[in-house]
Amino acid sequence: MKFETKMAAWIPLSLKMSPSASWGCRFLLGEKHSSNKLRKSLADFYRRGYAVTVQEAPVEENGSSAARFSGPLDHYTGLIRDGSLREDEHQRAVLEKLEQLHKTLGGYSNIPTSIFSKFFTKPKAPQGYYIFGDVGTGKTMVMDMFYSYVETDKKKRVHFHGFMLDVHKRIHRLKQRMPKRKAGKMAKSYDPIAPVAEEISEEACLLCFDEFQVTDIADAMILKQLFENLFLNGVVVVATSNRPPEDLYKNGLQRVNFVPFIAVLQRYCQTLRLDSGIDYRKRNRPSAGKLYFLASEPDAEATLDKMFDELAFKQNDITRPRVLNVHNRKVRLNKACGTIADCTFEELCDRPLGASDYLEISRLFDTVFIRHIPLLTLNKKTQARRLITLVDALYDHKVRVVILADYPLEDIFVHEGDHGHDEGHIELMDDLGLKRFLSP
Repeated sequence: MKFETKMAAWIPLSLKMSPSASWGCRFLLGEKHSSNKLRKSLADFYRRGYAVTVQEAPVEENGSSAARFSGPLDHYTGLIRDGSLREDEHQRAVLEKLEQLHKTLGGYSNIPTSIFSKFFTKPKAPQGYYIFGDVGTGKTMVMDMFYSYVETDKKKRVHFHGFMLDVHKRIHRLKQRMPKRKAGKMAKSYDPIAPVAEEISEEACLLCFDEFQVTDIADAMILKQLFENLFLNGVVVVATSNRPPEDLYKNGLQRVNFVPFIAVLQRYCQTLRLDSGIDYRKRNRPSAGKLYFLASEPDAEATLDKMFDELAFKQNDITRPRVLNVHNRKVRLNKACGTIADCTFEELCDRPLGASDYLEISRLFDTVFIRHIPLLTLNKKTQARRLITLVDALYDHKVRVVILADYPLEDIFVHEGDHGHDEGHIELMDDLGLKRFLSP
Protein backbone atom coordinates (compact mmCIF):
# COMPACT_ATOMS: atom_id res chain seq x y z
CA MET A 1 0.00 0.00 0.00
CA LYS A 2 1.37 3.40 -0.94
CA PHE A 3 1.43 6.01 1.76
CA GLU A 4 -1.26 8.64 1.30
CA THR A 5 -0.57 12.32 1.63
CA LYS A 6 -2.52 15.53 1.61
CA MET A 7 -1.03 18.73 0.30
CA ALA A 8 -1.37 21.26 3.07
CA ALA A 9 -3.09 24.48 2.07
CA TRP A 10 -0.50 27.22 1.86
CA ILE A 11 -1.38 30.51 3.44
CA PRO A 12 0.75 33.66 3.59
CA LEU A 13 1.86 34.21 7.17
CA SER A 14 0.65 37.79 7.30
CA LEU A 15 -2.94 36.84 6.42
CA LYS A 16 -5.48 37.34 9.16
CA MET A 17 -7.12 34.47 10.97
CA SER A 18 -10.67 33.65 10.01
CA PRO A 19 -13.77 34.26 12.12
CA SER A 20 -14.34 30.52 12.38
CA ALA A 21 -10.81 29.69 13.38
CA SER A 22 -9.48 31.65 16.34
CA TRP A 23 -9.99 30.86 19.98
CA GLY A 24 -8.64 34.04 21.51
CA CYS A 25 -5.21 35.59 21.19
CA ARG A 26 -4.67 35.99 24.91
CA PHE A 27 -4.86 32.22 25.41
CA LEU A 28 -2.90 31.25 22.33
CA LEU A 29 0.50 32.84 22.81
CA GLY A 30 2.63 34.02 25.70
CA GLU A 31 4.69 37.19 25.54
CA LYS A 32 7.92 35.42 24.69
CA HIS A 33 8.80 32.86 22.05
CA SER A 34 8.43 29.26 23.17
CA SER A 35 9.40 25.87 21.83
CA ASN A 36 6.03 24.54 22.93
CA LYS A 37 5.03 22.03 20.27
CA LEU A 38 1.39 21.99 21.26
CA ARG A 39 1.01 25.77 21.19
CA LYS A 40 2.68 25.85 17.79
CA SER A 41 0.42 23.17 16.35
CA LEU A 42 -2.76 24.66 17.76
CA ALA A 43 -1.78 28.13 16.62
CA ASP A 44 -1.11 26.87 13.13
CA PHE A 45 -4.57 25.28 12.96
CA TYR A 46 -6.09 28.69 12.88
CA ARG A 47 -3.40 30.24 10.71
CA ARG A 48 -3.57 27.59 8.02
CA GLY A 49 -6.86 25.76 7.93
CA TYR A 50 -9.95 27.95 7.90
CA ALA A 51 -9.30 31.50 6.69
CA VAL A 52 -11.95 32.88 4.38
CA THR A 53 -9.28 34.66 2.35
CA VAL A 54 -6.98 31.65 2.14
CA GLN A 55 -4.56 31.68 -0.77
CA GLU A 56 -4.26 28.10 -1.87
CA ALA A 57 -1.12 26.32 -2.95
CA PRO A 58 0.58 28.13 -5.84
CA VAL A 59 -0.06 25.42 -8.41
CA GLU A 60 -3.75 25.08 -9.20
CA GLU A 61 -5.46 22.60 -11.47
CA ASN A 62 -6.04 25.13 -14.21
CA GLY A 63 -2.41 26.23 -14.04
CA SER A 64 -3.33 29.91 -13.71
CA SER A 65 -1.18 30.48 -10.64
CA ALA A 66 1.74 28.60 -12.11
CA ALA A 67 1.60 30.88 -15.14
CA ARG A 68 2.06 33.93 -12.94
CA PHE A 69 5.31 32.87 -11.29
CA SER A 70 8.38 30.99 -12.44
CA GLY A 71 9.18 29.38 -9.10
CA PRO A 72 9.01 29.66 -5.31
CA LEU A 73 11.30 32.69 -5.01
CA ASP A 74 9.44 34.57 -7.74
CA HIS A 75 6.16 33.73 -6.00
CA TYR A 76 7.50 34.97 -2.65
CA THR A 77 8.66 38.23 -4.25
CA GLY A 78 5.25 38.66 -5.89
CA LEU A 79 3.45 38.23 -2.58
CA ILE A 80 5.66 40.87 -0.99
CA ARG A 81 5.04 43.19 -3.93
CA ASP A 82 1.26 42.94 -3.62
CA GLY A 83 1.32 43.28 0.16
CA SER A 84 0.29 39.74 1.12
CA LEU A 85 3.64 39.16 2.83
CA ARG A 86 6.24 41.40 4.38
CA GLU A 87 9.90 41.09 3.46
CA ASP A 88 11.89 38.76 5.72
CA GLU A 89 15.54 38.33 4.85
CA HIS A 90 15.74 34.99 6.66
CA GLN A 91 12.83 33.53 4.71
CA ARG A 92 14.29 34.89 1.48
CA ALA A 93 17.69 33.36 2.21
CA VAL A 94 16.12 29.92 2.69
CA LEU A 95 13.95 30.34 -0.42
CA GLU A 96 17.02 31.25 -2.47
CA LYS A 97 18.47 27.85 -1.56
CA LEU A 98 15.17 26.11 -2.29
CA GLU A 99 14.91 27.96 -5.62
CA GLN A 100 18.27 26.49 -6.64
CA LEU A 101 17.07 23.02 -5.67
CA HIS A 102 13.82 23.60 -7.57
CA LYS A 103 15.81 24.31 -10.72
CA THR A 104 18.13 21.37 -10.14
CA LEU A 105 15.18 18.99 -9.76
CA GLY A 106 13.79 20.00 -13.14
CA GLY A 107 13.87 16.80 -15.14
CA TYR A 108 15.51 14.86 -12.28
CA SER A 109 14.59 11.22 -11.79
CA ASN A 110 16.01 8.66 -9.41
CA ILE A 111 15.05 5.87 -11.81
CA PRO A 112 17.90 4.73 -14.12
CA THR A 113 17.34 5.76 -17.73
CA SER A 114 18.28 2.38 -19.19
CA ILE A 115 18.73 -1.23 -18.17
CA PHE A 116 22.51 -0.83 -18.40
CA SER A 117 22.65 2.23 -16.15
CA LYS A 118 20.59 0.30 -13.61
CA PHE A 119 23.43 -2.15 -13.16
CA PHE A 120 26.45 0.14 -13.50
CA THR A 121 25.50 3.57 -12.20
CA LYS A 122 23.14 5.14 -9.70
CA PRO A 123 21.55 8.55 -10.26
CA LYS A 124 23.44 11.39 -8.59
CA ALA A 125 20.95 13.06 -6.28
CA PRO A 126 21.23 16.75 -5.37
CA GLN A 127 21.64 17.57 -1.70
CA GLY A 128 18.43 18.22 0.21
CA TYR A 129 17.74 20.62 3.08
CA TYR A 130 16.91 20.35 6.77
CA ILE A 131 15.26 23.62 7.83
CA PHE A 132 14.98 24.30 11.54
CA GLY A 133 14.06 27.29 13.67
CA ASP A 134 11.65 28.76 16.16
CA VAL A 135 7.90 28.35 15.81
CA GLY A 136 5.93 30.72 13.60
CA THR A 137 8.86 31.85 11.47
CA GLY A 138 7.60 30.42 8.17
CA LYS A 139 9.38 27.07 7.80
CA THR A 140 6.28 25.23 6.61
CA MET A 141 5.32 28.09 4.32
CA VAL A 142 8.63 28.14 2.43
CA MET A 143 8.72 24.35 2.14
CA ASP A 144 5.15 24.19 0.83
CA MET A 145 5.93 26.95 -1.65
CA PHE A 146 8.96 25.01 -2.88
CA TYR A 147 7.01 21.74 -3.04
CA SER A 148 4.23 23.27 -5.12
CA TYR A 149 6.63 24.30 -7.90
CA VAL A 150 8.64 21.08 -8.21
CA GLU A 151 7.55 19.64 -11.55
CA THR A 152 7.40 15.92 -10.97
CA ASP A 153 4.65 13.45 -10.15
CA LYS A 154 7.07 11.53 -7.99
CA LYS A 155 6.96 13.80 -4.97
CA LYS A 156 5.38 13.34 -1.55
CA ARG A 157 4.72 15.87 1.18
CA VAL A 158 4.20 13.81 4.32
CA HIS A 159 3.87 14.27 8.04
CA PHE A 160 6.66 12.38 9.76
CA HIS A 161 4.34 10.38 12.07
CA GLY A 162 2.26 9.17 9.13
CA PHE A 163 5.35 8.33 7.09
CA MET A 164 6.84 6.15 9.84
CA LEU A 165 3.53 4.37 10.43
CA ASP A 166 3.50 3.51 6.73
CA VAL A 167 7.08 2.27 6.94
CA HIS A 168 6.22 -0.06 9.83
CA LYS A 169 3.18 -1.37 7.91
CA ARG A 170 5.40 -2.17 4.93
CA ILE A 171 7.93 -3.93 7.15
CA HIS A 172 5.16 -6.03 8.70
CA ARG A 173 3.76 -6.90 5.27
CA LEU A 174 7.13 -8.08 3.97
CA LYS A 175 7.77 -10.16 7.08
CA GLN A 176 4.38 -11.81 6.71
CA ARG A 177 5.36 -12.93 3.21
CA MET A 178 8.37 -14.83 4.49
CA PRO A 179 7.97 -18.62 4.49
CA LYS A 180 7.19 -20.14 7.86
CA ARG A 181 10.10 -21.64 9.80
CA LYS A 182 10.12 -25.41 9.72
CA ALA A 183 10.14 -27.24 13.03
CA GLY A 184 13.64 -27.95 14.28
CA LYS A 185 15.29 -25.49 11.88
CA MET A 186 16.60 -22.03 12.50
CA ALA A 187 14.81 -19.29 10.58
CA LYS A 188 16.97 -17.33 8.18
CA SER A 189 17.45 -13.74 9.23
CA TYR A 190 15.62 -11.27 7.01
CA ASP A 191 16.05 -7.51 6.97
CA PRO A 192 13.09 -5.81 5.27
CA ILE A 193 14.27 -2.21 5.63
CA ALA A 194 16.28 -2.04 2.39
CA PRO A 195 13.36 -3.47 0.31
CA VAL A 196 10.98 -1.00 1.98
CA ALA A 197 13.31 1.88 1.15
CA GLU A 198 13.46 0.66 -2.46
CA GLU A 199 9.64 0.58 -2.62
CA ILE A 200 9.40 4.15 -1.38
CA SER A 201 12.17 5.24 -3.75
CA GLU A 202 10.19 3.90 -6.69
CA GLU A 203 7.20 6.00 -5.60
CA ALA A 204 9.01 9.27 -4.90
CA CYS A 205 12.24 11.02 -5.81
CA LEU A 206 11.39 13.95 -3.50
CA LEU A 207 10.17 13.60 0.09
CA CYS A 208 9.15 16.71 2.03
CA PHE A 209 8.69 16.21 5.77
CA ASP A 210 6.88 18.71 7.96
CA GLU A 211 7.59 18.58 11.69
CA PHE A 212 10.52 16.17 11.55
CA GLN A 213 10.82 14.81 15.08
CA VAL A 214 11.75 11.49 16.61
CA THR A 215 10.04 10.36 19.81
CA ASP A 216 9.50 6.63 19.27
CA ILE A 217 12.29 4.14 19.92
CA ALA A 218 10.95 1.84 17.18
CA ASP A 219 11.43 4.69 14.69
CA ALA A 220 14.78 5.75 16.12
CA MET A 221 16.34 2.30 15.74
CA ILE A 222 15.65 2.02 11.98
CA LEU A 223 16.10 5.59 10.74
CA LYS A 224 19.79 5.33 9.83
CA GLN A 225 19.37 2.25 7.66
CA LEU A 226 16.08 3.46 6.17
CA PHE A 227 17.30 6.91 5.17
CA GLU A 228 20.73 5.71 4.09
CA ASN A 229 18.98 3.42 1.60
CA LEU A 230 16.60 6.18 0.51
CA PHE A 231 19.51 8.51 -0.16
CA LEU A 232 21.48 5.82 -1.99
CA ASN A 233 18.41 5.26 -4.16
CA GLY A 234 18.48 8.92 -5.19
CA VAL A 235 15.69 10.29 -2.98
CA VAL A 236 15.98 14.01 -2.13
CA VAL A 237 14.73 15.06 1.31
CA VAL A 238 13.56 18.50 2.44
CA ALA A 239 12.42 18.69 6.07
CA THR A 240 11.32 21.25 8.63
CA SER A 241 11.83 20.92 12.37
CA ASN A 242 11.95 22.95 15.57
CA ARG A 243 15.25 21.30 16.51
CA PRO A 244 18.71 21.21 14.93
CA PRO A 245 19.73 17.73 13.75
CA GLU A 246 22.05 17.12 16.69
CA ASP A 247 19.14 17.58 19.14
CA LEU A 248 16.84 15.00 17.52
CA TYR A 249 15.78 12.21 19.91
CA LYS A 250 17.72 13.91 22.67
CA ASN A 251 17.70 11.83 25.88
CA GLY A 252 15.78 9.09 24.05
CA LEU A 253 16.16 5.44 24.98
CA GLN A 254 19.24 3.80 23.41
CA ARG A 255 20.13 7.10 21.74
CA VAL A 256 23.66 5.87 21.15
CA ASN A 257 22.20 3.64 18.43
CA PHE A 258 20.37 6.61 16.92
CA VAL A 259 23.28 9.07 16.76
CA PRO A 260 24.79 7.65 13.51
CA PHE A 261 21.59 8.68 11.72
CA ILE A 262 22.39 12.32 12.45
CA ALA A 263 25.63 12.05 10.47
CA VAL A 264 23.76 10.46 7.56
CA LEU A 265 21.17 13.25 7.61
CA GLN A 266 23.84 15.95 7.68
CA ARG A 267 25.74 14.30 4.83
CA TYR A 268 22.77 14.31 2.46
CA CYS A 269 20.89 17.42 3.70
CA GLN A 270 22.34 20.86 4.21
CA THR A 271 21.15 22.40 7.49
CA LEU A 272 19.46 25.80 7.19
CA ARG A 273 18.33 27.90 10.13
CA LEU A 274 15.20 30.00 9.68
CA ASP A 275 14.93 32.08 12.81
CA SER A 276 14.15 35.73 12.24
CA GLY A 277 13.11 36.30 15.85
CA ILE A 278 9.57 37.13 14.66
CA ASP A 279 6.55 34.95 15.33
CA TYR A 280 4.27 35.84 12.41
CA ARG A 281 1.34 34.10 14.06
CA LYS A 282 1.11 37.06 16.42
CA ARG A 283 0.78 39.63 13.66
CA ASN A 284 -2.26 41.01 11.90
CA ARG A 285 -4.81 38.57 13.25
CA PRO A 286 -8.43 39.58 12.81
CA SER A 287 -11.32 39.20 15.18
CA ALA A 288 -12.29 35.58 15.24
CA GLY A 289 -14.81 33.10 16.47
CA LYS A 290 -13.87 31.40 19.68
CA LEU A 291 -12.72 27.79 19.76
CA TYR A 292 -10.80 27.72 23.06
CA PHE A 293 -12.89 27.89 26.23
CA LEU A 294 -12.08 27.90 29.92
CA ALA A 295 -14.07 25.71 32.31
CA SER A 296 -14.35 28.71 34.65
CA GLU A 297 -16.26 30.76 32.06
CA PRO A 298 -20.02 31.00 32.60
CA ASP A 299 -21.98 28.37 30.66
CA ALA A 300 -18.85 27.07 28.88
CA GLU A 301 -20.17 23.50 28.76
CA ALA A 302 -23.55 24.67 27.48
CA THR A 303 -21.83 26.73 24.77
CA LEU A 304 -19.92 23.68 23.53
CA ASP A 305 -23.11 21.60 23.67
CA LYS A 306 -24.85 24.19 21.49
CA MET A 307 -21.95 24.28 19.02
CA PHE A 308 -21.99 20.50 18.72
CA ASP A 309 -25.79 20.41 18.24
CA GLU A 310 -25.64 23.07 15.51
CA LEU A 311 -22.92 21.16 13.64
CA ALA A 312 -24.62 17.79 14.17
CA PHE A 313 -27.90 19.16 12.77
CA LYS A 314 -26.19 19.48 9.37
CA GLN A 315 -24.97 15.86 9.39
CA ASN A 316 -26.77 12.97 7.76
CA ASP A 317 -26.45 10.92 10.93
CA ILE A 318 -27.61 10.61 14.54
CA THR A 319 -25.56 11.33 17.63
CA ARG A 320 -24.20 8.00 18.82
CA PRO A 321 -21.06 6.20 20.00
CA ARG A 322 -18.58 5.28 17.26
CA VAL A 323 -16.19 2.36 17.25
CA LEU A 324 -13.09 2.78 15.09
CA ASN A 325 -11.14 -0.18 13.78
CA VAL A 326 -7.41 0.60 13.96
CA HIS A 327 -5.11 -2.29 13.04
CA ASN A 328 -7.73 -4.77 14.24
CA ARG A 329 -8.16 -2.93 17.53
CA LYS A 330 -11.43 -1.33 18.60
CA VAL A 331 -11.27 2.32 19.65
CA ARG A 332 -14.57 3.58 21.05
CA LEU A 333 -15.58 7.24 21.00
CA ASN A 334 -18.61 7.87 23.19
CA LYS A 335 -20.21 10.71 21.23
CA ALA A 336 -20.06 11.44 17.51
CA CYS A 337 -22.32 12.47 14.68
CA GLY A 338 -21.18 12.12 11.08
CA THR A 339 -17.88 13.95 10.78
CA ILE A 340 -18.15 15.57 14.23
CA ALA A 341 -16.60 13.95 17.33
CA ASP A 342 -17.21 15.20 20.87
CA CYS A 343 -14.50 13.76 23.13
CA THR A 344 -12.93 14.29 26.51
CA PHE A 345 -9.24 14.53 27.34
CA GLU A 346 -9.57 11.33 29.37
CA GLU A 347 -11.08 9.56 26.37
CA LEU A 348 -8.29 10.61 23.99
CA CYS A 349 -5.18 10.88 26.17
CA ASP A 350 -5.68 8.78 29.32
CA ARG A 351 -5.97 5.61 27.25
CA PRO A 352 -3.00 3.91 25.57
CA LEU A 353 -3.62 5.46 22.16
CA GLY A 354 -0.95 6.43 19.67
CA ALA A 355 -0.28 8.11 16.35
CA SER A 356 -2.16 5.48 14.32
CA ASP A 357 -5.32 6.03 16.39
CA TYR A 358 -5.09 9.80 16.08
CA LEU A 359 -4.47 9.62 12.35
CA GLU A 360 -7.61 7.51 11.96
CA ILE A 361 -9.60 10.09 13.96
CA SER A 362 -8.16 12.81 11.72
CA ARG A 363 -9.21 10.87 8.64
CA LEU A 364 -12.80 10.31 9.77
CA PHE A 365 -13.69 13.63 11.39
CA ASP A 366 -13.41 17.26 10.27
CA THR A 367 -14.29 18.72 13.70
CA VAL A 368 -13.15 17.37 17.07
CA PHE A 369 -14.17 18.68 20.49
CA ILE A 370 -11.67 18.03 23.30
CA ARG A 371 -13.20 18.72 26.72
CA HIS A 372 -11.80 18.88 30.23
CA ILE A 373 -8.08 19.29 29.52
CA PRO A 374 -6.54 19.50 33.01
CA LEU A 375 -3.37 21.12 34.26
CA LEU A 376 -0.56 19.00 32.85
CA THR A 377 2.32 18.44 35.25
CA LEU A 378 5.25 16.07 34.81
CA ASN A 379 3.14 13.45 36.55
CA LYS A 380 0.97 13.54 33.42
CA LYS A 381 3.84 13.63 30.94
CA THR A 382 2.58 10.55 29.07
CA GLN A 383 -0.82 12.16 28.57
CA ALA A 384 0.87 15.40 27.53
CA ARG A 385 2.89 13.55 24.89
CA ARG A 386 -0.30 11.96 23.58
CA LEU A 387 -2.01 15.34 23.41
CA ILE A 388 0.85 16.72 21.34
CA THR A 389 0.71 13.74 18.98
CA LEU A 390 -3.07 14.14 18.69
CA VAL A 391 -2.88 17.85 17.93
CA ASP A 392 -0.09 17.18 15.42
CA ALA A 393 -2.27 14.71 13.52
CA LEU A 394 -5.36 16.94 13.60
CA TYR A 395 -3.34 19.93 12.44
CA ASP A 396 -1.77 18.10 9.54
CA HIS A 397 -5.21 16.96 8.32
CA LYS A 398 -6.69 20.45 8.80
CA VAL A 399 -9.27 19.26 11.34
CA ARG A 400 -11.04 22.00 13.31
CA VAL A 401 -10.58 21.65 17.08
CA VAL A 402 -12.77 23.05 19.85
CA ILE A 403 -11.19 22.95 23.30
CA LEU A 404 -12.51 23.22 26.85
CA ALA A 405 -9.65 23.42 29.37
CA ASP A 406 -9.14 24.17 33.02
CA TYR A 407 -6.38 26.71 32.31
CA PRO A 408 -5.33 29.11 29.54
CA LEU A 409 -3.04 27.44 27.03
CA GLU A 410 0.09 29.32 28.10
CA ASP A 411 -0.44 28.00 31.65
CA ILE A 412 -1.60 24.47 30.89
CA PHE A 413 1.85 22.84 31.18
CA VAL A 414 3.43 23.23 34.61
CA HIS A 415 6.60 21.78 36.08
CA GLU A 416 5.87 20.82 39.66
CA GLY A 417 8.22 19.21 42.13
CA ASP A 418 11.96 18.72 42.52
CA HIS A 419 12.96 17.35 39.10
CA GLY A 420 14.70 20.57 38.10
CA HIS A 421 18.19 19.05 37.75
CA ASP A 422 17.11 15.87 35.95
CA GLU A 423 18.24 16.20 32.33
CA GLY A 424 15.40 14.01 31.08
CA HIS A 425 12.81 16.16 32.81
CA ILE A 426 14.45 19.35 31.54
CA GLU A 427 14.26 17.98 28.01
CA LEU A 428 10.57 17.13 28.44
CA MET A 429 9.97 20.63 29.79
CA ASP A 430 11.59 22.03 26.66
CA ASP A 431 9.39 19.86 24.42
CA LEU A 432 6.20 20.80 26.22
CA GLY A 433 7.02 24.37 27.19
CA LEU A 434 6.54 23.51 30.85
CA LYS A 435 6.76 26.29 33.40
CA ARG A 436 8.65 25.85 36.62
CA PHE A 437 6.28 25.90 39.56
CA LEU A 438 7.15 25.14 43.13
CA SER A 439 4.34 24.53 45.53
CA PRO A 440 4.53 26.67 48.69
